[in-house]
Amino acid sequence: MNDVPGPGPASTTSRTAKDWAVILARYCQPNAARGAFEIAITLVPLIGLAGLAAWTMSTNLWLGLLLCVPAAGFLVRLFVIQHDCGHGAFFKSRRMNDWVGTALGVLTSTPHLIWKHSHTYHHSGSGNLDKRGMGAIHTLTVEEYLEKGWWNRLLYRLYRNPVILFFIGPPFVFLIQNRLPFEFFTRGLGFWASALGSNVAMILASMPLVWAFGWLPVLLVYAATTTLAAIVGVWLFYVQHQFEGTHWSRNGEWQMQDAALHGSSHYDLPAVLRWITGNIGIHHVHHLNSRIPLYRLWDTMRDHPELKSINRLTLWDSFRTVGLHLWDEANGRMVSFSEAKVA
Repeated sequence: MNDVPGPGPASTTSRTAKDWAVILARYCQPNAARGAFEIAITLVPLIGLAGLAAWTMSTNLWLGLLLCVPAAGFLVRLFVIQHDCGHGAFFKSRRMNDWVGTALGVLTSTPHLIWKHSHTYHHSGSGNLDKRGMGAIHTLTVEEYLEKGWWNRLLYRLYRNPVILFFIGPPFVFLIQNRLPFEFFTRGLGFWASALGSNVAMILASMPLVWAFGWLPVLLVYAATTTLAAIVGVWLFYVQHQFEGTHWSRNGEWQMQDAALHGSSHYDLPAVLRWITGNIGIHHVHHLNSRIPLYRLWDTMRDHPELKSINRLTLWDSFRTVGLHLWDEANGRMVSFSEAKVA
């Protein structure tokens, strides 16, 4: 039974982004027992599927790889739990959030301290054209793109190419870059410890599996599961901010709550996919208040159905965002390269 009050008498149209931020603050009530339950129903199937896949590969490679598909789904969900820990949203204790996030980072191939730092930067400046950079998908304005020389335009086009952005980039980041994130190593010993400690822990955690199934099946399961999960994760992150009607503005006009509500989508997925992705598709609510744990995000939609229509994208709608590459400041929308050329 949800104990959060309903939407109240105010009309939908009268509510500003700041109003919603106040209303949604009521849902920042993590529950330790519920958090432990969410971890268990995600972690146990993941370990079971990964072990079964490694065992199966000794007799049937393709069936083993097929089992990596549902395993990748549970790995995505585990990453969303780690993500909540990074926001201090999954447990009341900051220390518990950090310890659990660090432990889960071993399984998600994501050093927790490094990811937490970059993701905090993303939230602090999401939708701010003067604060683009760390923790976000690189996005140029139409004017910036047209002012660049042919070589820099080509590099940007390559970066935004769907094959590179969704299929080559994600496994590179999680399998390779996260192992030695050099850009963080000048920021303090803590980042070194996070990355290298995560690497050592990954090796130690894999040893029982290697002993049981051999190093090749374990390596194949790890690479396949992590690659699939990384692709899904980057796709989710893209859809959450790269849709046509998203919100970008300059320093003088940027306002955090407006950018959060109008610059993040509501990715309205089927129930099974919504569960696997930890409700993170309810991203406009998450950006308005990142302290709401994943198991309470759907409560906000149930209690305030008017939130469902804000920046709503269906699964089919999301595929159309692939052709959007540049922010058109004059018209306030994302556009394709061809539209930018016409402009």
